[in-house]
Amino acid sequence: MFLITQLIGLYVIGIYNDGFELPYGMEPPEEIQEAPNQAGSSILIAFVIAITLFFFLIKFKAETFIRMWFYAVTCIALGLTLTAFFFEFTTIHYASYIALGIAIPLAYLKIFKRHILTHNLTELLIYPGIAAVFVPLLNVLWAIIILLVMSIYDIWAVWQTQFMEKMAKFQMNTLQIFGGFLIPYAGEKEKKKIKLLKQKYSKKGEKELEKQFKKSKIKVNLAILGGGDVIFPLIVAGVFLKSYSTIWPALTITLSATLALTYLLFSAKKGKFYPAMPFLTIGIYFGMIFSWLVF
Repeated sequence: MFLITQLIGLYVIGIYNDGFELPYGMEPPEEIQEAPNQAGSSILIAFVIAITLFFFLIKFKAETFIRMWFYAVTCIALGLTLTAFFFEFTTIHYASYIALGIAIPLAYLKIFKRHILTHNLTELLIYPGIAAVFVPLLNVLWAIIILLVMSIYDIWAVWQTQFMEKMAKFQMNTLQIFGGFLIPYAGEKEKKKIKLLKQKYSKKGEKELEKQFKKSKIKVNLAILGGGDVIFPLIVAGVFLKSYSTIWPALTITLSATLALTYLLFSAKKGKFYPAMPFLTIGIYFGMIFSWLVF
């Protein structure tokens, strides 16, 4: 899913790079695009403000406001991605409005009607839209800096303060939403119990089956990958796509990030939280060096 998102994202970024304007007022003014140093520092400041705001919203238990925040961002991000596909494959007038009309119910299903398939499938389309907004603002130097800063933050938030773990649990347990990919998995004993429950109650309907699942209290684990671990590699690959006349450096970065994530997932211990950004950053830096040497 990480790799698919990166490839969709590069495609969407490429479409907007070809001269199509970002809808919904997301197109940055030319003077900002021409001042990447100012834009890069502003993005870091905005990130700090957003994390601080989210922390206070959690503290004051503003669950409804956070859900609506997630909902608004999801609508816009999905709309941006879908609009790009409309631009590429159709000549429909008001494509951005039609895309938003599709995005609104999809975002509603994701935020308010939880289902693992809806959640993960919409995640594939959310990050390309977000990346398309940030890529025009950055250059290669600031992409390198932001990767480093995010890695240091990730190490602090996961290993030093456990803030990221608390935030993830708050999203899933209290808000019942999560910004990132989710894969449920169970042990052999749990799988057998699930199979027996399905055999016994599936004919009685989904509601009865769900009721029995809740009663049985079967423990199902979740493998999660945070949204930041998906979006930052995509932004960096998008910056390389914008900065060079060929797609190969961007694809090299995508491949190196995927290999780094694969290494982390295979070496990680079950039941532990890991900061993915340092691993991804090292992989991406190797991809950058390779692309500079070869391309």
